[in-house]
Amino acid sequence: MRVVSINDIGGEVVKDNEVYLLKDNKTLNNLVLSSTFLKANQCTNGHKHEGQEEVYMFISGKGEMEIDGIKFNVREGDCILIEDGEFHKVYNTSHLGLYFVCVFDGKRNH
Repeated sequence: MRVVSINDIGGEVVKDNEVYLLKDNKTLNNLVLSSTFLKANQCTNGHKHEGQEEVYMFISGKGEMEIDGIKFNVREGDCILIEDGEFHKVYNTSHLGLYFVCVFDGKRNH
């Protein structure tokens, strides 16, 4: 058993740039725990992947999420279930950071 904090999931830095800080914890064999700190007024690239589901958990901040062309508000405490093959993108619409954690099966393919 391994315990991590929702505010610091551990793992390795995948990207650190003017848009976001992205970390992946690959401790488990079949799931990846990933965290994203999306900087003010920025958005993720958006992507979809066949054969992979994801769960996004918004920890702090607020913004919007787009799934298959439909945008909706997200904020701290929201959990979003993303089905296999759905296009998804996160927008930070505020002047503060937006922090979320996601879990996906398999390896990163985005």
